[in-house]
Amino acid sequence: MGFGDTAKKIQTLADKAERTYQKINELRSEVEETQTTVLDTSERVQRLENEMAEQRAVLDAVAREVGVDLESVSTEAHITEAERAAADANAAGDAEPAEGDGGEPAETDGDETTAGDGDETTAGDAA
Repeated sequence: MGFGDTAKKIQTLADKAERTYQKINELRSEVEETQTTVLDTSERVQRLENEMAEQRAVLDAVAREVGVDLESVSTEAHITEAERAAADANAAGDAEPAEGDGGEPAETDGDETTAGDGDETTAGDAA
């Protein structure tokens, strides 16, 4: 009877080993695909950076020829973008509820007083 249990345990172990081996092979394939994708992307990025540098050189040459100050144009564009981002952030901040109880505004309407020496009354005490 002991041999049957041992054989069953060995078979279970062999099955687990086979599943593990298959999973390792799947993971190896995924890693190889990811490495290939990373290399392809890196090459693509490098080509785009080179192309952008060439275009920048052409743009600089044309701007010098025409008499445009690219630095001032670039600075103005950055300022405009920063102002737009600040306006967007302020607009998003206005849409969010103020911190307080249950998302209600943290401000009071003047009827309630803050905690002090205990002599103050609140709108709820007067009713």
